[in-house]
Amino acid sequence: MPQDRRHFQQLSYSISEEVNKGTVVGNIAKDLNLNVQELETRDLRVVSSYSKKYFDVNLRTGNLFVDERIDREELCPNTAQCSLRIQAVLSSPMNVHRIEVSVSDMNDNSPEFIERSYSLNISESMSPGERYLLPIAVDADIGSNSVKTYKLSQNEYFSLDVHSGGEHGVSAELVLQKALDREKQPVINLILTAVDGGKPARSGTLQINVNVIDANDNTPSFSKSLYKVRVRENTARGTVIIKLNATDLDDGMNSKILYSFIKRGNIDPSNMFDLNAETGEITVKGTLDYEETPAYEVRVQAMDQGISPRSTHAKLLIEIIDVNDNAPEISVTSLMTPVKEDAELGTIVALVTVSDKDGGNNGVTHCKVVGSVPFKLKSNYKNDYSLVVDGPLDRENTSLYNVTITATDEGSPPLSSIRVITVHVSDVNDNAPRFMKPLINVFVKENSPVGSVIYTIHAFDPDLDRNAKLTYTLVNGSPRDIPISSVLNINSETGEIISLQSFNYEELKSFQFKVQAYRLWCSSAQQQRDCQRFNCG
Repeated sequence: MPQDRRHFQQLSYSISEEVNKGTVVGNIAKDLNLNVQELETRDLRVVSSYSKKYFDVNLRTGNLFVDERIDREELCPNTAQCSLRIQAVLSSPMNVHRIEVSVSDMNDNSPEFIERSYSLNISESMSPGERYLLPIAVDADIGSNSVKTYKLSQNEYFSLDVHSGGEHGVSAELVLQKALDREKQPVINLILTAVDGGKPARSGTLQINVNVIDANDNTPSFSKSLYKVRVRENTARGTVIIKLNATDLDDGMNSKILYSFIKRGNIDPSNMFDLNAETGEITVKGTLDYEETPAYEVRVQAMDQGISPRSTHAKLLIEIIDVNDNAPEISVTSLMTPVKEDAELGTIVALVTVSDKDGGNNGVTHCKVVGSVPFKLKSNYKNDYSLVVDGPLDRENTSLYNVTITATDEGSPPLSSIRVITVHVSDVNDNAPRFMKPLINVFVKENSPVGSVIYTIHAFDPDLDRNAKLTYTLVNGSPRDIPISSVLNINSETGEIISLQSFNYEELKSFQFKVQAYRLWCSSAQQQRDCQRFNCG
């Protein structure tokens, strides 16, 4: 069998939308160089993928004609180019020819507004020259058949400014030419007409209702330009401290006032206070602290609720009244301790500073030393004091003092605080050594061995450390002028008295000598010794 050959060729035609059925588009037989007799024998058919059969062919003439209504807006909405693609199929042999039919637009749609009416609220206070953008009309047609201009019905208040947007279509603005007067005409009815560029032109209309709003021509007014209020710092949260009052001579919403704080920089009064927008009442919100912020300078606003709202401002000064809620604080900035027991009167022991965060009398303090101690406070400057020696010190009697200082403010009731300063007293060599008895009798057996300890003597010194370190020596004291160093010796550190010979009762029944106790170092010769009689028998 001979192999089937297929031949492809494309034909192009153009036609306007909405043409009558049977309108000839073109002659396929002629354009494909086919014999008309072949059309029927080779079963010429027109096929497409569309749901409608827009075209068919006359097999006797070869004419391609319109078989269904063609609506360009239905086929190609919102596009500039529109075409139908079909195929002409021949059998024996099989040939397929592509056919593209370009559909041109005709002015079969009128401009339409989405809504039938449009309302504008314009205050009577608006000045001539104000502009108001109007809704645009849509037209399913394209090109010259789309919307080209707008027209406005005759009136004495408004004109129309039409803008050609090029690719973006045409828009219109209502321009106020004359000041409105609500009392003369509260509503102005206008007709906006959209006209396309078709021939003949088609149009659509929109009802425009201009509602003239009463002018908000009165500004609210506060009863005072400056409000002052004093609030105690311990005022409970939620307490109303003041009520603002503003009035407006207008009516309705133009006279309805809302109050608000005006934030300036980083200062936001709403952190500490609440303002009721409708009543103007201001209440405490946060914790007030005079020591942190003694006063708040707040700007408040009263604004009416008109279409074009007006506002006024006032100043509010909130003074915080100090409450005695801080006790004085006592600080020891310098402590010179220990203090020598021979310190002179007025010797500085410590530097003391008293502070109170409160203000006024609540911050005025008085400071003193409590109890009977040899110290006092000396005022230097305002709240600076010196703790000084005010009496004799004796380490041997008292080596440590806990000096209690109290500071009291002048608040009502007053608050006070206490600080205890520990003062150590250091030793001074102000005590001479002392023996337990002024006269001591020692009995020694005769013929006792040489080198025997006949007695150990002790002296005491209430001083400390090297001030109490003693050395013992023997001093001649016998009326017979017996050199004491020939019969006795003494251990300078322990006080042990040692015999240097064996005593004979028949030759020597008794003798006297002195023992001297002295410090290793002394501040005066008077303190260097304390002699004792020492009887030996």
